[in-house]
Amino acid sequence: MFLRLIGYLFGIGAVFFLAVAAGVAWYVSGLTGGLPSVEVLAKYEPPVMTRIHASDGQLVGEYARERRLYLPIQAIPDRVKAAFISAEDKNFYQHAGLDYYGIARAALQNIAALSSDKRMIGASTITQQVAKNFLLTNERSLDRKIKEAILSLRIEQANSKDKILELYLNEIFLGLGSYGVAAASLSYFDKSVHELTLSEAAYLAALPKGPNNYNPFRYADRAIERRNWVIDRMVENGFATADEGEAAKAQPLGVKTRVASPHIFAADYYVEEVRRQLMQIYGEKALYDGGLSVRTSLDPGMQVMARQALMNGLVQFDEQHGWRGPVKNVPIEGDWGVAVGTVPALSDIIEWRLAIVTAVNKDEAEIGLQPGRDETGKLLPARETGVIPFSEMKWAKPAGKKLTGASDALEVGDVVYVEPADGKPGSFRLRQVPSIAGAMVVMDPHTGRVLAMDGGFSYAESQFNRATQALRQPGSSFKPFVYAAALDNGYTPSSVVMDAPIEVDPGYGQPIWRPENYAQKFYGPSTLRTGIEQSRNVMTVRLAQDMGMPLVAEYAKRFGVYDKLGPFLPNALGASETTVLRMVSGYSVFANGGRQVKPTLIDRIQDRFGKTIFKHEERICEGCDAEQWSHQDEPVIEDNREQVLDPMTAYQITSMLEGVVQRGTATVLKSVGKPLAGKTGTSNDYKDAWFIGYSPDLVVGVFIGYDNPKPMGRGMTGGEIAAPIAGDFFKLALADKAAIPFRVPPGLTLIPIDRKTGMRSTAGGAGTILEAFKPGTGPPDTYSIIGQTDANGQPLTVTPEADRAVISGTGGLY
Repeated sequence: MFLRLIGYLFGIGAVFFLAVAAGVAWYVSGLTGGLPSVEVLAKYEPPVMTRIHASDGQLVGEYARERRLYLPIQAIPDRVKAAFISAEDKNFYQHAGLDYYGIARAALQNIAALSSDKRMIGASTITQQVAKNFLLTNERSLDRKIKEAILSLRIEQANSKDKILELYLNEIFLGLGSYGVAAASLSYFDKSVHELTLSEAAYLAALPKGPNNYNPFRYADRAIERRNWVIDRMVENGFATADEGEAAKAQPLGVKTRVASPHIFAADYYVEEVRRQLMQIYGEKALYDGGLSVRTSLDPGMQVMARQALMNGLVQFDEQHGWRGPVKNVPIEGDWGVAVGTVPALSDIIEWRLAIVTAVNKDEAEIGLQPGRDETGKLLPARETGVIPFSEMKWAKPAGKKLTGASDALEVGDVVYVEPADGKPGSFRLRQVPSIAGAMVVMDPHTGRVLAMDGGFSYAESQFNRATQALRQPGSSFKPFVYAAALDNGYTPSSVVMDAPIEVDPGYGQPIWRPENYAQKFYGPSTLRTGIEQSRNVMTVRLAQDMGMPLVAEYAKRFGVYDKLGPFLPNALGASETTVLRMVSGYSVFANGGRQVKPTLIDRIQDRFGKTIFKHEERICEGCDAEQWSHQDEPVIEDNREQVLDPMTAYQITSMLEGVVQRGTATVLKSVGKPLAGKTGTSNDYKDAWFIGYSPDLVVGVFIGYDNPKPMGRGMTGGEIAAPIAGDFFKLALADKAAIPFRVPPGLTLIPIDRKTGMRSTAGGAGTILEAFKPGTGPPDTYSIIGQTDANGQPLTVTPEADRAVISGTGGLY
């Protein structure tokens, strides 16, 4: 009877067990039916930040939604791997995806925690975390935990331990917007993951449990406690000695956060232009998730020089126009540091600081400098003071007032910008953010590589890039393209054009147009060289009229200055709008001997795997990829760029533009002491001031004007305010360069001519210059005047004697 009862109970138990097993199997099979495939891990391409580098390799920008640098497991230091394994899964290399011992230990501890109100713990392995992070959601449920366990077993079967660890260390979120150990190392310690100390690696390994809970700024004590726990585990697991552990625990956290996006000083406009181009070419996803590696043509040294020259020029112009008042006036109640600390400062003008006036008299203003901030954004307790002597603010004349002392310009509570005064410790110079705007572009004329670009005074104030986005009238700086079209089509530098009043009927009921020269004078017959050196408007209009504006428009398109220039005579004087970058590209054709230039800020782009997907260099080099030298000839790079201008014409224009610097409207550049050519430009009513100039290997363009175009004042020409800025840059950029003359192409003949008449002269005579003539051309004995005809409609021929009468007489011809 007893045995029968035992058998009966055993049968019931067996049936119950089978029923439960069948139910569990049915439940699990229901969960596994919709599980994702672990094969996606093999094809996993995580979002990786795009990094932008200068030409010398310096990192200048990063773009990402998730700050991540993906490192293969072989590139991750053993110390870092050991820290995370000790903190998260010490049996990682022993288990098959689930740590059964850890699960049992956690279960017992959690049962005990229920009665003692202690914190519950988990027993997830690194493999389980990979399954959750890559293939599942963060839902807290029994279903998700079972799915996680099943996927973990499958992941272990399909991948090596190193691959699983690689995925984990590159995907895990570690705070400060950083994903993966490589990005976190930069964010927390501003160093490569290979440079991390034991203490630093342990701190990063402490973060996966809750980055916000161990924030080094808000919860430093808690962060140190957790880091020390990780160090103890590393010692316990044999990854560090006891002495190393004690030394590591004695160290402070040492967190040194880096800026949100690394950059080279003054390169913000440049990098933003690169970002816009990447967005346009590849789209938003590739830019922020694609892990592109971009090598730009940015020259950091030249960028700082350009920034310095443009900034100084804008400040000088602005100070000549007086004081517009403080940034703000705030009441000082108690701590002046708090008062000035509430006013936002321009972050990219590092030479200047905001300050608040705490007292002022006739001789000086006492100021308190804006305090710095710590990593949490709180004002630092230190307070720094100084003075602005009256001698350092004499330029600050309020409108309609005479400045007799510091108290005439400033009052207590004024928040102003200041800059340390040279050689005067504790003294500062009063500054104000210019209302005038400007831009500068520096280009290699042989390649089109943009070496430097500054799009305004402050990127923090305005992200509008005036070098590439501002369409402005180039004025007379466009004239060289008109003259190039003439020299390329039968004219010579000694061709003579009548500089006399002219009337143009535009038709369509528009009023008669009567162009004038800047000096509102007319100078009679003059050579093309004189016309461009002295920037004669009327001569340029006559020349364009004689050639026909469609020809000028065609050349403007060849040079890349305009896509479609309207065939109207005012456009010969630069009335149509274009950009600084386009103008610099056009002048590069003169500098490089007539070759087409495609401006670029980007040298090369590589994808996340290092494959080059774009390069600016289009020249062909047969044999450059040879693996070894087998006595073959050196490879020759074939320049396949289009020849858009005769090299002889290019040199003739260059020679004439050298005259602009030596005798014309840009003589301020003579002080550079190196061979330079260039042209100034000023638009109507002095709304735009330009200078585009070049040395044999460098082209520089400068534009000055208000964002909302308005007159800058009488006499504010390109030669007065733009050319000096270019000159300051050239002095810096060419300081250690030899005085290389412009290259003369073969075939040209240099003949001495009279600079005024363009006729053959005796070498060494007064007013004689060497002029470049193409084969078959030369200075004539008599010359015809463009724009003047005789009674039969033929070009008027003038003898030297008659010419002298025109110039010195009472104006016989006009």
